[in-house]
Formats: sequence, C-alpha cells, structure tokens
Amino acid sequence: MAWAGTGLLWTLAGGVPCSLGLIGEARADEVPAGGFSFVQISDSHIGFNKEANPDVVGTLRRAIGAVNALESRPAFALHTGDVSHLSKPEEFGQARELLQEMKVDRIHFVPGEHDALDDGIGGYLKLFGQGSGDPGWYSFDQSGVHFVGLVNVTDFQPKSLTRLGDAQLEWLEKDLAGLSASTPVVVFAHIPLWTIYEPWGWGTADAPQALSYLKRFGSVTVLNGHIHQVIQKVEGDVSFHTAMSTAYPQPKPGEAAAPGPLKVEPGELGKLLGTRSVKVVPGSRALALVDAPLDRPA
Repeated sequence: MAWAGTGLLWTLAGGVPCSLGLIGEARADEVPAGGFSFVQISDSHIGFNKEANPDVVGTLRRAIGAVNALESRPAFALHTGDVSHLSKPEEFGQARELLQEMKVDRIHFVPGEHDALDDGIGGYLKLFGQGSGDPGWYSFDQSGVHFVGLVNVTDFQPKSLTRLGDAQLEWLEKDLAGLSASTPVVVFAHIPLWTIYEPWGWGTADAPQALSYLKRFGSVTVLNGHIHQVIQKVEGDVSFHTAMSTAYPQPKPGEAAAPGPLKVEPGELGKLLGTRSVKVVPGSRALALVDAPLDRPA
C-alpha cells in the first residue's frame, strides 16, 4: 500500500488495462495501436475547506491540467465518487463547472457517500445521473470493453460495511449474463469491493456475490475511491485498485483512531498527492509500480 495520485490514465489494448501516471509519465506513444485510454479521478470533495486542504478547487484544477496536458486525448474520464463534500446544490454545480474544463468527450460518474447526504443521491442524480435513472447504476461499452458503474453508498454508516443490495445485484447478474467470458470488464464504484479494513467500514459486505458473477471473465478490473490512497490486490483474473483523492490524504488503515482528513506539514501536501503508474501484466500476480508525486523532490 502506498500514497498515490490526483488521477490515473488508463490504457486498454487487447482488453488488458494498464495505468499510467498523469504527470511526466504518459506519452502519446504509450497508448497502443488499437487501444484507448481513459482517466480516473476520485474524491474531489468540492466544498471542503478545512486545514487538510483549504483549496480543493486548486488541487482539482491541477489534476485537470495534468489530463489536459496529455498528448493523446483520453476517450473519457471516470469519477469514482465524492464529487461534493456535503451534497449541496452549489457544490455539485461548482464541481460540474470545474470538470467541464477537462478535455475529454464525456465523464462517467458514480456517487460517494458525501454525494448522498440529506436527499440521498437525488441531488447528485440531477446533474450526474447520465440517464442511469433513480438507482444510479448503469453500464456502457467502449471498443469491446464492458464498463459497469455500481452504487454502494445509499446505506452508508460510518465504520460499517456498506452494501450493493439485492436489486442492484440482480441487475448486475442480468447485465453480465449475455457477455462472452472473453469480454474485458471494468467495474467502478466508490467504496472498495473488497474488505480493506473492516473496523473503518472500508469494504462492501455483499461484494462477494457481485464478484461471483465476474469470476468467469478472463480480465476484470475493479476501480474504487473512498479511502484516498492507492491499495492494490490481484485475485485470480480480478485486479482491484483504489484511487487517491484530489482533495486530501487519509490515514493508512489502522494508523489513526478513525478515518478522516489528514493534515500534513506545510509543503508536504503535494508530495502526498502524487501519481502512480501501474502496469498489469496478464498471467502475472506482480504489478509494476512507479510513484510520481505531484510535487517532485528538488
């Protein structure tokens, strides 16, 4: 486990995902012929203004700037939740305006628990529902790869594992049923679909059922946010990747009394909000990792 970045650039060729850092790592010639790239960002927490990072707009704009500086334009972006901090209409509106600065054709969203306060995910769906309807979960296809956006925050309780729920699990089983086992699948949700640290609720209680529907596929990549740091796991043909926040760090599992915004020494924030390059090699459980801090050492 390690700290990592404000965003990840993912490329897919032959159905095999490979992530590249956004700053000084990605080049046009790193997108293989016949493949495509997409960007993952997470946990922008627009509206947060505490000491851990009083300028979340600024750090989000730095991430957007890194995306816009890429020589090869990504096909789209995924935002894996907590667009806002308090689910306020003005926070959603500001986030939407900021994210429109990103030079991608479209952004696919899933909600975080901070997007589901008070009115549930109703406020989030008004701006970011993308035709998913009231449930908020959906799927789409891109160049032979099947993408599935899941919602696991509607019953969120601090320090308790959340759930996808029976209705969503039934939908997921039907959504995947018609696909060939050779179809690459990318699943994205806010809270991790494997239990990283149960005392803090860092996991999804009924994820094993969802993963049982995915076991027959030869390439499955699961992308999450929520914990504001990168932790990775490979289990058979399924690889799990959590993403860093664009807003603030959180403690590593068990290294504090509770999760939450982690204040760091002046000048250190940019070193913790960096990027990580990850290459996933088919048939190997080893991941090749390259860390690239947002603020590189002099």
